[in-house]
Amino acid sequence: MYTAPVEEILFTLKHVAGLGDALASGRLGDLTEDLVDAVVTEAGRFATEEVAPLGEIGDTEGARLVDGHNVKSPAGWADLYRRWVEGGWNSLTGPEDFGGQGLPMMLQVATFEMWNSGAMAFALCPTLTTGAVEALHAHASDEIRNKYLPKMVSGAWTGSMNLTEPGAGSDLGVMKTRAERRDDGTYRIFGQKIFITYGEHDYTDNIIHLVLARLPDAPPGSRGISLFVVPKFLVNDDGSLGARNDVHVHSLEHKLGIHGSPTCQMVYGDGKFGDEPGAIGWLVGEENKGLACMFTMMNNARLMVGMQGVAVAEAATQHAISYAKERLQGRAPGWKGEGMSPIIEHPDVARMLTTMKAVTQGSRAIAYACAHAVDMAHASEGEEKTFWQDRANLLTPLAKSIPTDAGVDMSSLGIQVHGGMGFIEETGAARLYRDARIAPIYEGTNGIQAIDLIGRKLPQAGGDHVRGFIGEIRDIADAVRASNRDGFGRTAEKLGAAIADLQDTTDWMLKSVGEGRMVEALSGATPYQRLFGLTLTGAYLAKGGLADAGDGRDATRIALARFAAENLLSETSALKDRIINGAESLAAARAALA
Repeated sequence: MYTAPVEEILFTLKHVAGLGDALASGRLGDLTEDLVDAVVTEAGRFATEEVAPLGEIGDTEGARLVDGHNVKSPAGWADLYRRWVEGGWNSLTGPEDFGGQGLPMMLQVATFEMWNSGAMAFALCPTLTTGAVEALHAHASDEIRNKYLPKMVSGAWTGSMNLTEPGAGSDLGVMKTRAERRDDGTYRIFGQKIFITYGEHDYTDNIIHLVLARLPDAPPGSRGISLFVVPKFLVNDDGSLGARNDVHVHSLEHKLGIHGSPTCQMVYGDGKFGDEPGAIGWLVGEENKGLACMFTMMNNARLMVGMQGVAVAEAATQHAISYAKERLQGRAPGWKGEGMSPIIEHPDVARMLTTMKAVTQGSRAIAYACAHAVDMAHASEGEEKTFWQDRANLLTPLAKSIPTDAGVDMSSLGIQVHGGMGFIEETGAARLYRDARIAPIYEGTNGIQAIDLIGRKLPQAGGDHVRGFIGEIRDIADAVRASNRDGFGRTAEKLGAAIADLQDTTDWMLKSVGEGRMVEALSGATPYQRLFGLTLTGAYLAKGGLADAGDGRDATRIALARFAAENLLSETSALKDRIINGAESLAAARAALA
């Protein structure tokens, strides 16, 4: 059973990601360390005692379509959502002018890690709502914000994101959903959307859909996409619910995992509801500029999906360690006890478990650091704001891709630790893998994150920002070297070598992109993203080892940093060769795909 790692989460927030310094400098208003501790601790209790026990039933029972256009959630989930909302969790980081608590993004990612570890399929619903709130708050008119945000911030209503169509996945420019203007300033929406998370459910009495559609006179491609707010039920001027809008779920997808989350095919404007065909919608932002508005929501979602990866990796690690302590098999070298030894005593099992621990903690630090950059950008002005926004931009593709790859890889290792029992559903190890597998795919595949990283994020400020960031990472390696602590072993040496590989490949990428050699650059984009993530993992674990948290776990953190440096970081040299020299062989081998 999952137990929220409250101490480790607080440590990473304060001593690795930057929350401690932000609190000390007063950059986060009247937020105090005591409040941070209280929020994370209570969230940990709720995740452990309320959410996690319902994870299995969500997987086995799943969400079900009833009566043709309604969705029934797994037993207990609607009531769980009610209790979760009553606890104030949905409003944690919501805008204060609409009833939110206005707390930093760092607390959102920390709490959502725990909700996702307990039941990823459950946490998906509020993940979409918080992103929709951010998009409407940033881009919608006062009329729309006043009508929808108070109840969306509280959690009384939820939000959904409607982008994908049968013929328009990653390339949204070819979407066919259309919007028609009406004289009263509204629009009528017609079309079909697929893969819509929580497009229909029984948690709340209204669902606010954010929908991308194209106007008849829109320019072609992504430049002609507009964003609309389309409620399930129309909302009267007094805030009460009116007539049912012409939007409904057509069917639910049958998926590998996240069974408790309804993944919907949505139909807009087929005349099933309303006086005339057409779902009634209101424009968000300006016509033909909807994709920029939606990216506000998507950037939020990408970080939160990264947290799903951290969450599943953490749950898988806990599950595997618990099993390995109890499972008796063979006699490990040096085992002094009677009979068979617990498999955790076998070196290969210990290697797998320690890898899981190190990669999970490194992924957590990467995602939390991204949230810290978002918070600092919000709290700053002028050049400092630009700096932190550039940092958030740089870390977002890493915070989405590295943890979600980790979620898949670590849950797979968790199955391996369980052996044959991991392949059996009753142990729960397989569910974690099945749930994790979607995270590298949605909200922009990890390959798309790599394209974004090298094509848009590295060239920020002429490449000066990423070079400065690498300098900060190098300072960590220097601090390890200067500490002269025996427990670090060869950490400084190995981390320094990885940083050198990152520096060399970054320079190569910037030069290749700058010269327009995009085939070469894109061929190495995903390996480069992995190299960056591995180096950051080693650096953040070392930073944690250097911190004196006063909790008696310094030696353990140093040992974990050493393990990562001496066992995981050597991969960066191979990745460097693949990045710089792999494009030609890839081009030659593509003929084999014909």
